[in-house]
Amino acid sequence: MSLTASVKKDFTSSQTKVADHCRRKRNQPSEVKLMKKEGLIIFILTLCILFQISLIETDMEAAQLRPTQLHSYLRQGIEKTFDMETQSANTYFQKAVELDRDDPTGYAFLALAHLFFYEMSFEPKDREKNQQAMLRYVSEALGKGEKRIKKDSKDSQAYFAMALAKIAKIRWAISQKKYVVIAQETSNVWDYLEKGKEEDPQRYDINFPMGLLHYHLDHLSGLTRVFSSWMITPGDHQKGLQELELAAQKGDLLRELAQAELASVYTNFEKQPARALPIARELKMKFPRNYNFSFQLANTLSDLHRFEEAFAIARGIEKGIQAGTPPFVPQLQPRYDQLMGRIFFSKGEYAKATEYFLSALKDTSPYNARVRAWSFVRLGMIKDAYKERERAEEYYCNALEVEGGEGAAQVEARNYLKTPYVP
Repeated sequence: MSLTASVKKDFTSSQTKVADHCRRKRNQPSEVKLMKKEGLIIFILTLCILFQISLIETDMEAAQLRPTQLHSYLRQGIEKTFDMETQSANTYFQKAVELDRDDPTGYAFLALAHLFFYEMSFEPKDREKNQQAMLRYVSEALGKGEKRIKKDSKDSQAYFAMALAKIAKIRWAISQKKYVVIAQETSNVWDYLEKGKEEDPQRYDINFPMGLLHYHLDHLSGLTRVFSSWMITPGDHQKGLQELELAAQKGDLLRELAQAELASVYTNFEKQPARALPIARELKMKFPRNYNFSFQLANTLSDLHRFEEAFAIARGIEKGIQAGTPPFVPQLQPRYDQLMGRIFFSKGEYAKATEYFLSALKDTSPYNARVRAWSFVRLGMIKDAYKERERAEEYYCNALEVEGGEGAAQVEARNYLKTPYVP
């Protein structure tokens, strides 16, 4: 075969192969195309899987962050409440609710906050408004809590929140003499506390309401004590004090509340003002706007006979009342008079003390009921000091008759009716 013929044959063969290859390329998908198509599908599936994973991770991160954020909102709400910044406190507690509207905790703290605002309100409209809000949030907390417990019978936080809500309503019902409500709400409050503590022994905040009930139920008398022992739990003075101390030391959200109660207990019930002093100082320093801590510290200093310091705090309170510097208001004047009477009483200057106590009694407002009860008790103590027993007993009886005057003053009045006060 000639060279020309050979080249021609190779060329023809090459063209045939190219034509065949082109036909195959037109008529059926190539392996490359199949690989590309499969690769695209895998890529899309991978993206979908990654997207789903990212959603799951986002949900998990949100779930992990939610308790931390909830705690932060509750913590800030509590601090604003103690600093008497009503609107800011309410805002933070509402944010806590919005994080999870099925969690009863935010509602329970809103109920406690509005109870505090109710007791600190001076205008009838404000008291009514806070009362209605408190009752509404109590209902929400109990309803949400019941639903949570049905899903998980070991939900310690739900038990804790429900107990707080019930205690808020009980405290309000006591001040209103609503005995039917008290009976209804005390039916399982102790069960909630015990269950919450059983499921989470490290939740030291629960020690506060437990200590509160143990300690103060021990001071009740007669049928009231029997009734409360049956409906709630028997009073236990020593155990209650230990629980309050533990909550004040290791508590979290209720730590300051436990400290305030413990300082009051040390001063008014235990007659150990030296133990109350560091707590009272810390609270006043931490919450300078809260005049309650100023009154508490001045009372403690007075009982310790540190009169110059007590008078200095009293002058600061008087200055705030006269200037009308928020949160000081004119309605605090009777409370200031009662404080001055207490300081002069501790000094043994009974004549001056009597003037201030009588001045405090001129006010008959419901929000100053405890002020009147304490003024009657101190006047009775002065009469006992003067050996005027019959007159002293009249004052103690007057203290017990004050509507809304329940607390340390009436406990003291009952004690001194049995045994005369001796300076």
